[in-house]
Amino acid sequence: MPTPNPLAPQIEQFLHDNPQGDGGVGISITETRAKFKNLLRDPRCSVLVSHVDWWSGFLVFEGKAELIHSGNTDPETLRLARRHIFSATTRRRSADWDQYDRITAADKRVAMILRPDHIYGSALTRMREALAK
Repeated sequence: MPTPNPLAPQIEQFLHDNPQGDGGVGISITETRAKFKNLLRDPRCSVLVSHVDWWSGFLVFEGKAELIHSGNTDPETLRLARRHIFSATTRRRSADWDQYDRITAADKRVAMILRPDHIYGSALTRMREALAK
């Protein structure tokens, strides 16, 4: 994996307040969907993260997806990556990790990390305005 560039503290806070992962945006997708196949072919993508009410702000992260899946990762590393994405995006732990592992393996879950090259959105504008004061 490429070495991540650290995100600004305000953006880390936005991701914490609107959980999507750490050091980037973490997402769980499946190997059986077109999204995964398209990202294998061309990893460039964008992910929109918004406040629950949307109107309070959003950020769009653009970059290349890092895919951790059964075709490029050993089973134990993949299992831990799936757990990490779950915990980071839900801010909780599974009540039964063994069951979670079985379900995500059957679903062919992929841990996708987007470490952005470019970030924009209404929340970024608000952050800049707050810092300028």
